[in-house]
Amino acid sequence: MALLETLEDHFTGALDSARWPNSYGDPAAVGGRARIPCTVGGFAGLRSATSYTLAGSHFLLRAYPPTANGAVSTAALSLLVLTGTGGTDAGFIIDTAQGAMGLYLREGYADGGAQFPPYDPVAHAWLRLRETGGTLLWEASPDSSNWTVLRNAPTPAWASDANLSLLMESTRTDGSDNVAEIDNVNLPTSLVLLGAARTAAAARPVAGQKTVALGAAPSTIRARPLSAAHVVQLGAARTRARAGTIARLPRPARTLTPSTAGPTLTPSTTGPRLAATSTTGG
Repeated sequence: MALLETLEDHFTGALDSARWPNSYGDPAAVGGRARIPCTVGGFAGLRSATSYTLAGSHFLLRAYPPTANGAVSTAALSLLVLTGTGGTDAGFIIDTAQGAMGLYLREGYADGGAQFPPYDPVAHAWLRLRETGGTLLWEASPDSSNWTVLRNAPTPAWASDANLSLLMESTRTDGSDNVAEIDNVNLPTSLVLLGAARTAAAARPVAGQKTVALGAAPSTIRARPLSAAHVVQLGAARTRARAGTIARLPRPARTLTPSTAGPTLTPSTTGPRLAATSTTGG
């Protein structure tokens, strides 16, 4: 029995059909995201195998619902844990045409306790459905690190079933066709100190994060080589006790010639000594 949180994908390369064997409507992996068509009167979905449990586990992901694109009725992205019984499920439905998000725990396609907060693409960028200690939690985060509970409910009995699946589906009733996108399924971008796995089934390798390209410096004064070292010129020591010894640096032998211009330096018998010049990494 696999925990739902062990279903991981960051969608680099081609879509992994082994992770999403029950998909339909031609979803694909494009540009490091899962892309799900959102067409008028059509349904397309990315669906996992029916082999997971939600008890003591969760799913989380970065959601990019379809833009309304002229729709006034429905342009939706559903993120649901499905059971073996049709219409019995739990999760989120984002409808950008209505500017709202539904938080559902349905039986027979109905939920009298459903909640509909206004959809905020920043505050609700990341979504998580989590079961813990007999409570089911609907949560949102702008950064996959700081989470806010949007709804809670007693855990349904089916959360312990071993045949659950994750569905991400998009559809619209009007407006122009476009797409919904998903990224980082169960792979938050924040770094977390990992403890020991609670069970052997929960232990898994840490997946690599996507490469982020560095942009141009906003001004020439701020641009600098990544490997350059900064040379710091030290001033005079305030006391003799704090004056360091100047280390001899290896350098080619040179023949000094008398200077014909400029002041002549004479030794000082009373002034402070100079501390050594230090080179530190940039």
